[in-house]
This record gives sequence, C-alpha cells and structure tokens, in this order.
Amino acid sequence: MFEINTYSSLAEIGKQRWQQLCDSSYPFTRYEFLHALESTGSVSSKTGWQPLHVEASRGGETVLLMPLYLKQHSWGEYVFDWSWAEAYERAGVDYYPKLLNAIPFTPATGPRWFSSLEGIESEGLIAQILEQLCNEYQIESAHLLFPTTSEQPFTGTRLLQRTGCQYHWFNQNYRDFDHYLEQFNARKRKDLRKERRKVAEQGIEFEQLTGPAITPEVVDIFYDFYVMTYLVRGQQPYLTKAFFRQLSQTLSDQMLLVMAKYQGDYVAGALSFFDEQTLYGRYWGCTQAFDSLHFETCYYQGLDFCIARGLSRFDPGAQGEHKIKRGFQPTKTYSYHYIKHPQFNRAIANFLDSEREAVGKRMEMLTEHLPFRKESP
Repeated sequence: MFEINTYSSLAEIGKQRWQQLCDSSYPFTRYEFLHALESTGSVSSKTGWQPLHVEASRGGETVLLMPLYLKQHSWGEYVFDWSWAEAYERAGVDYYPKLLNAIPFTPATGPRWFSSLEGIESEGLIAQILEQLCNEYQIESAHLLFPTTSEQPFTGTRLLQRTGCQYHWFNQNYRDFDHYLEQFNARKRKDLRKERRKVAEQGIEFEQLTGPAITPEVVDIFYDFYVMTYLVRGQQPYLTKAFFRQLSQTLSDQMLLVMAKYQGDYVAGALSFFDEQTLYGRYWGCTQAFDSLHFETCYYQGLDFCIARGLSRFDPGAQGEHKIKRGFQPTKTYSYHYIKHPQFNRAIANFLDSEREAVGKRMEMLTEHLPFRKESP
C-alpha cells in the first residue's frame, strides 16, 4: 500500500529530499530550475500554475516524486487541448482546473517523474495517483506532457497516448560544421553556407557563454531580448527577470547563452540548457533585425557547441518546419491523458487514433525533404 502526499511548493519537499531520488542531470527537473520558477513568481496560483507536487512512499520510504500542477488554463504547455476545453464548455462540463505533470513553459522531452520502482509498477502507480487526485479534487482530466517513455507505456491503465512531432538534430560524430555539411546535397549545403556567410558579412560576432561568464549584467541584457519576442506579438512574457538571474547563480554550469554583437553592442541572444547528451534550445530575442541572424544565433551556434562538446542531440524546441532544411529530423513526441468522463474519454480516444495516423504520414512526408544526400541504390 502506498501513501500519497501532495505539496504546494517544491520548498516543502526540500532540495536534499528531491535530489536523493531525482538524480538526473536533465536540467529541467533539477531542484534549482523548478524552485526558481516558484520562488520568482513565474509559477504560482496567480499565474494559473498551482504546484501540487506528489510524493509516494511505502513503508516510510519515498518511492516516487513527480512535479504536478493544478492548471487553470492551457497556456505554456505546447500540447494543445484548446478544442477539448471548448467541447467541454459546450457540453456544460468544467474542463478547468486540470492536473498537469509537465515542466512549465518547456516542451523538451525528458524524465517527468522519478521512482525507485520498476517501470510497470511505477506507471501503474502514476495512473493510480492521477485518478485518485482527480476524484479527490473533483477534476475531470490529468495530463503528462513530453515524458521519456517507451512506445507503449501505461498498459492496462486508462491513460490515452497522444503523438506529436518536433524537429531534433542528431550528431553522427561530426568533426566540425563543415564535416556536418558534407552530408548535405550540394544545393542545401550551399544554402546553409550562404546563410552563415551573410551573418558574418554584416559584421556580427558571437559569444558562447557558460558558467561564471553568464553574469547578472549580461542576463539583464538578454532578458530585454526575451521580452521583445512577446511584446512584438502583443503578449506578456511568461518568465520574470528574477528567474533568469537566479538560474545564472544556481544552474549556469548547464546553461549556454549565445550573445550576438554588432559594432560593439549586443543585439540578440539565445539561451539554451544542456546535459551530458543533449542541448535544449529555449529562449531567444533581438532588438535589431539582421538577415539570417535568428538561424545563426538559435541553430548554427548551437550545432557548433554540440559538435565541440560531443553532445549527441540538439532539441531546439517546439514547432518550426523551417528546421527541416537545416538537418533537424522529424521526431516523435508523446503525451498521456487521463480523461475521467466516459463519453469524452471515448471521443478523445477516437480523435487521438486519427491524429496519430495523420502525424505519422506527415512525418514520412517531411523526412523526404531532409537536406541529406540520398544513398545510391
């Protein structure tokens, strides 16, 4: 028998207890990252992200920890369920609040819970916890976004699998960027070299900052760039300046800040995170428009970093078919959904079956447009 406890902040669990079980180097489940979201006000009941973190124990020993949120909306998730919410509203059923196991504002695949149990037992416990909490809080649904899972997890549970597509880059032991481009067909290789040359010819220089080089001063400059990406669309940014400042003090060993300079002044920046295997592109912004600056700052500088560090993968974030021509390959992502209402459960299950088939066909088509040389038959 498991004892289930919930916590309204990560601080209630404490850094030491969290790290004892959550020992992954994946940056977004590190205590420093999740705690910074809460302690700086980016994640709170006021922003529609009420922490409801879960601990399961057996015999007095913690066997599972899982970040969980009580959500009042669907912003900042990147697995879009707005149409589900609208259908619930038309039927006179409350879709919100809902339970969400995810990293806020972070569509990067990775561990979403930590358990000392074997896979099947752990998955069964998670499904049990979500159903129990939905009943306890009178909530209609629970969602697990971008977890690292097998193709067919949660067998025998009521969780529905949803398939999505992102575009990831995979390192084939490239020596440098030119070695990578050797794998392209001639026309695509020429296009990428032209893009990089355009940036250089405009007199733009780049700095790749990690660790102590990410100072509060440069963080403040980058934050202005980050805010601009929202203001130009008439939106407010999700994250506070204090969040970025705090991470620069607690997690800078896993941060890559690419800053672009023009005539001695910073004009753009892109912030990524990394672990032993993967670079995760996250935030970008600029104050001046330059030809091809976005591609160089967000993608090519990241590829240079991956190759130099020997990282095996670059996950640059959600969406963006423009990544295909730059060698980022269609890659499946997954989410899992507990839908309590029987009729909605059946309707959503049917929708997900159709969507899964459409995503598969779309990925096959997109793969044909990758820039790599075709192997001779």
